[in-house]
Amino acid sequence: RNDRRTDYIFSWDKMLALTGNTAPYMMYAYARIRSIYRKAAERIGSPDVYAPGVRLTLIEPAELALGLRLARLRETIDVVAADLEPHVLCTYLYELAGDFMRFYETCPVLRAPDDATRLSRLRLCDLTARTLKLGLWLLGIETIERM
Repeated sequence: RNDRRTDYIFSWDKMLALTGNTAPYMMYAYARIRSIYRKAAERIGSPDVYAPGVRLTLIEPAELALGLRLARLRETIDVVAADLEPHVLCTYLYELAGDFMRFYETCPVLRAPDDATRLSRLRLCDLTARTLKLGLWLLGIETIERM
């Protein structure tokens, strides 16, 4: 979250807050996605969002914003590795979690208007969860399935 070359005043309250650029906020986004998948399994079975016929469509602004953020993962990791600046990854994950929350608020996943949209949005959720999990792992943080 902060450049490693700047001083930081440690605060448990800030570090453990569920809002803002914190690990709990990112973990909450991950846990939210896992919850969506548990509910999907209960309602429609375990969908194969990577089946050959399932297309990822980014029509709504929130879908597009999330998809574009996901596409920046490699670029972000390259910057982190080249410059030894882990806070860049923290910022990326925070922005990804924020994009997911906006997507979740504006684009119904399980109540999508049709099966194709539902599967596309479930895939977008899965890609987001995988990215959050990888990013947090790179930072030495384990994800949890429920919060």
